[in-house]
Amino acid sequence: MKATIFQGRCFSFASLNDSPATMTHALTLAQPSTSSASAAEQLRFSFFRSIEAAGRDWDAAAPPHNLFLQRGYLSVLESNPPLGMRFGYLVFYQNQTPIGVALCQIKYFKGDDNINDSEHEVGKEACFFTGLAKWLKRRVAGMVAADILICGNMLLTGEHGYYFDDQKISKVKAVELLEKALVEVLGQMEREGVRMPVILIKDIMPEHQEQGKYLVSQDFIEFEIQPNMVMDLHFRDFNEYLAAMSTKYRTRAKRAFKKAEVITKTELTLADIQRELPRIYALYRDIATNAGFNMVDLNEHYLLALKRDLGQHFKMFGYYQDGHMLAFYTTIQNGSELEAHFLGYDKTYNHDLQLYQNILYDIVRIGIEAGCHQIVFARTALEIKSSVGATARDLYCYLRHQNSFANKFAGTVLDYLKPVEQWQARHPFKE
Repeated sequence: MKATIFQGRCFSFASLNDSPATMTHALTLAQPSTSSASAAEQLRFSFFRSIEAAGRDWDAAAPPHNLFLQRGYLSVLESNPPLGMRFGYLVFYQNQTPIGVALCQIKYFKGDDNINDSEHEVGKEACFFTGLAKWLKRRVAGMVAADILICGNMLLTGEHGYYFDDQKISKVKAVELLEKALVEVLGQMEREGVRMPVILIKDIMPEHQEQGKYLVSQDFIEFEIQPNMVMDLHFRDFNEYLAAMSTKYRTRAKRAFKKAEVITKTELTLADIQRELPRIYALYRDIATNAGFNMVDLNEHYLLALKRDLGQHFKMFGYYQDGHMLAFYTTIQNGSELEAHFLGYDKTYNHDLQLYQNILYDIVRIGIEAGCHQIVFARTALEIKSSVGATARDLYCYLRHQNSFANKFAGTVLDYLKPVEQWQARHPFKE
C-alpha cells in the first residue's frame, strides 16, 4: 500500500481491481490519532469507470431531488456520449456508508477548435482593432490543447457536478475531500498514459462560495463565463403570466403568437423522434456550429435515448409547416425545476415566424402547467431570455493547471477564451 501525507492528514490508496469498468482505487482520509475514536471519522473514496459499476453505492449517496446526478440520466449520457468525452464516477464514504458522489468528465479541449470567428459574428465592416483582437484570441486559444478533468456536466448549467450529505460532512470538508480525490484521479490516469494537466470544477453558486474560497486557497483560478438565465414561476396559468407583463412586452408576445399561427406545434413521441432524427440533428448542428464558443458536440442519439429512458421527465416538441420540421426544443423536468435543454431551428424562417421567441414562450407555458417553481434557461441568448422573464444568476467555475508556472497565466488565457456577449437586461413585468 502506498501512502501520502497532505497537510497533516494521511491519504492511502490500494489497487482494488484492474478492470476498466470497475473500481480502480480507494483512498482513505483520516485525522492522525492513536485513539480508536479516529476510525469513526474515516473518510475514503472509490473511483469507477462506469455508472453501473458505481451501482447501489452511487444510488445511496446521490441526491434524490436532482435527476441529473441519478443513475438513469447518467446511463443515457454515458451510453450516448458527446464526441471525445469519457466519464468517471467518484463515490465518497464515511466508513462503509456512502455520503457523496461526483461526476467526472474527461474532454479533449483545443481552444481554436471551440471558437467560431465567422464573418457573421465579426461583421463585414469590422474595424482593424476588432479583427486584431479576434486574431489574438485565436492565436492564444491555439496554444491551449489538452485533456481536461471536469467535475461537472458540460451539457448542463448549474450545480450538477457533485453532492455530499451535509448532515454527515461540512461543505468545506466535502470540497477538500473532492479536490484531493480529483488529484488522485489525475495521478491514476497519468499512470495509464492519459495526461490531464487541468482540473475544472464547474458551476458553484454564490451562496456556496465558502467552497470556492477553499479552492482558491489551493491555487484554483476563480472565473465566470456567462450567467445562468433562470425564471422564477409564481403564476397560476399562462394567462396570468401574460397579464403580469407591461403593455409593451405583452404586445410583443401576442405579435410572436400571431406570426406562428401558420405553424403546427406537436409533442413528439419516441417513434416521431426516431423518424425525424436526421432532421433534428441537422437543426441542432446548425445552431451549435454557429455559437461563439462550443465545447460539446452532441451525440446524435442522445435525445432519442432520453425519451426512451426518462419517459415523461423528458419532452420534445416540433414546429412544422406543411409537414416539414422547422424547429424543435426539449425540456427535462428535474423535480420542481424545468430544464430548457437542447433545441434547433431553421434560421431562414426564424425572423418571419419568430421561431425562437415562440419556443421561449412555450417553455414558460410548459413550466407553469407542470407546476414548476423555476425554469433554467441556461447560458447564451441572454437578452431575449430576459425579455420573457428570466434573470441572470452568477455561477463560478474553478480551474487549476497542474504546472504551477502555467497556472500563473491561466487567468489571462481564460480572459481570452471567455465568450463575450453584450446584452441589456429586459424587464417585461409591471413594476
